[in-house]
Amino acid sequence: MNRPDHRTISDFRKRHLSALSGLFLQVLTLCRKAGLVALNHVSVDGTKMKANASKNKAMSYGRMKTAEVDLEAEVARWLKSAEAADAAEDAEFGDKRGDETPDWMTSKEKRLAKIKEARAALEAEAKAKSENKKAEAAKSGKDPEDPDGPPASSGKKRGPKPKTPEGMPSNKTQRNFTDPDSKIMLGRDGFIQGYNAQVAVDARAQIILAHDLNNYAADCTQLVPMVDTVIANTGKAPDELSADAGYCSEANIAAMENRKIDAFIATGRQKHNSPAADGGRAKTPKTEEMRKRLREGGYESPYRLRKQTVEPVFGQIKHARGFRQFLMRGIENVSAEWAMICTVHNILKLAKAT
Repeated sequence: MNRPDHRTISDFRKRHLSALSGLFLQVLTLCRKAGLVALNHVSVDGTKMKANASKNKAMSYGRMKTAEVDLEAEVARWLKSAEAADAAEDAEFGDKRGDETPDWMTSKEKRLAKIKEARAALEAEAKAKSENKKAEAAKSGKDPEDPDGPPASSGKKRGPKPKTPEGMPSNKTQRNFTDPDSKIMLGRDGFIQGYNAQVAVDARAQIILAHDLNNYAADCTQLVPMVDTVIANTGKAPDELSADAGYCSEANIAAMENRKIDAFIATGRQKHNSPAADGGRAKTPKTEEMRKRLREGGYESPYRLRKQTVEPVFGQIKHARGFRQFLMRGIENVSAEWAMICTVHNILKLAKAT
C-alpha cells in the first residue's frame, strides 16, 4: 500500500483546513455518546503557544517611525546621486541605461513599504480599540473622553491626560512582519512570539469541550465566551467550573452565577502545596467571597480538580505529542490548526476508551 509523503499530507491539510477544523463537534458528539463527558466539572485554561514567526522579526511603533525616516533619507540620497551621474557612467554600463535600481535599493524600498504598512495597521488597531473603549464607557455612564476615569455622575475630577495621544499606539507596541497577527507574550520559559490557545476540559475523561485562540496575553476576557461555547456545543451548562487567577474578576464571577454554574476561580497566584490560590487581587465583594470560599474548601475544594483535568491536557499536547509551535500563519489559519489539534486529542481519548 502506498503511503502519502509529508508534502501530500501537508497540502491536503492546508486545502481542507476549514473542513478539518469543523470535525471537532462531530467527534465531541461521539465522545458524549461513548459516555466520556459528564459535565459535572469543567476546567478552563489557556497556554501560550509559539507562532510560526520569530520575535526578532517584530518592530516597535517607535522604532518604525525612526526606521521609516532613516530609510526614506537613504533612498532620497541614492536618487540624488543617481541624478548627478555623469556621462562617464554611460560608457561603463554599455547598453544598459546606467540608472537601474540596484538590488540593495529595491530591498530597502520593500522594507520601507512593509514598515509603513505595519505602522498603519498598528494605528488602525489603536483607533478601533479607542473607539470601542469610548462606546463601553458611554454605556456604563462614564465620560467617553475619559473611559478609564470615574463615572460622570460621581463628580470626581478627571485624572491627568495619558502620555500617548488618544487613539494612537504607544511607542512600545509591536508588530511582527512574518505573522502580523501574532503577539509577543510571556510564557513559562520567557517571552515568545505567539498566540493564546484556550480549552475547556471535562473532568471525567479529559475531553476538550470547547477551544479558542486569540492574540491577547491576558485570559480574563476569555472565560465567558469559553463557557458559552461549552453550553452551545453540549446543550448544557456544567455543574461546576474551575479556573486560575487569570480569569478572576467581579464580572466573571457574576456571569457564572447568572448561568447557575458553581464556580471555583482562584483570586491570586497559588503557593506551593497550598490548597487553593488566593491573594493579589483587588478586593471586591464577589472576589472576597470567592477567596473565602476557596480557603474554607481547603484541600477538598473542587478547584484542585484543575490539576487532573485541564493541566494534563496541555502536557499531553505539548510534551507527549511534541506540538509546541504552530505551523500556519495568520489568526484564521492558526485558529483552524488549533481546532484540528483539539479534535485529534479527543479522537485519541475516544480510541483509547472504546
